[in-house]
Parts: sequence; structure tokens; C-alpha cells
Amino acid sequence: MHALRLASMLLLASLTASALPALAQGKPPKPASPIYGVVLPDGYRQWEMVGVATEDAPLDELRAVVGNPIAMKAYRLGQLPFPDGAMLVKLAWKRQRSTEFPAATVPGAPTTVQVMVKDSKRYADSGGWGYGRFIDGKPVDAAQHQTCFACHNALVKARDDVFTKLAP
Repeated sequence: MHALRLASMLLLASLTASALPALAQGKPPKPASPIYGVVLPDGYRQWEMVGVATEDAPLDELRAVVGNPIAMKAYRLGQLPFPDGAMLVKLAWKRQRSTEFPAATVPGAPTTVQVMVKDSKRYADSGGWGYGRFIDGKPVDAAQHQTCFACHNALVKARDDVFTKLAP
């Protein structure tokens, strides 16, 4: 009985200690993706643009990919594989016609934010990348995250599992 009580106290202390940095800043811990534990990076909307793309039906999306300074330096140098610490974030919206200029397609309702984090040791089993897919700031389920590496690795393994090329 004493050992069970001690184990419970140690578990509680460990959980409390792991949450202290976020609590000390007055913030709850960020939601993390299943499998990889990836979170939405702070300030990613201020990162530099890598490129844009459109996705046909059924997704019918407009997408923009941004990269942190480590990723952008690697892109400019043509460095593959990407170095540890590189992060890419893809923002996606439903495509819609501009009401002011009907020939233009503009972002509509947001759909997902997807994150790739390079850490060759932590994510050795997935080509060195951790993945996160978020809808309304919340990670999607594990089943969706299980498809990330398989798709990237099957289609763009030669580019370190990264689809988006640096726009000219």
C-alpha cells in the first residue's frame, strides 16, 4: 500500500513538473499531435513564405507554406536533408472567388494548419520529421497522423520528404 501511494505521489509530482513551464507563463500546455507530439509553433504566421499551391477537388484548397529561419536558409542553400530545427507550416483555406474581382481566387474558410518539424534523432522512424495536423488549433486524430510519413516518403523521399519547393 505504501509503495502504491509513493508511486502515485511521484507520478503527480512528475506531471506537475512537466506542466510548470507553461503554467509559470500563465498559459496551459499547447495541444500536441498524436504520435509525434508536434505543436503549433509560436509566431509561425510571421515566418517567410516558401511557396503557394492550389489543391483540386475534393479538397478544393488554397495553400501557403511558410518556413522558420533554419528551413529558409536550407532552401536557399539547396541543403538536403534539411537540418535539425527546420520547421515548415502549411496553412490551407477553401478556395473562393473574389467578390471584388471574380477572375481571382482568394482564401475562404480556413481548413487546416499542418506542421513539419525536423529532428533526426527524435523522429528517426519517420525520416527525421515529426508531423502535426490541426483544425481550429486542435490536433486531428492518430489515424490521420499515421498517413503523413507514408505519403511524404512515397512521393518525395528524394527531397527529404518535403513537397513544397522554394518559389522563385
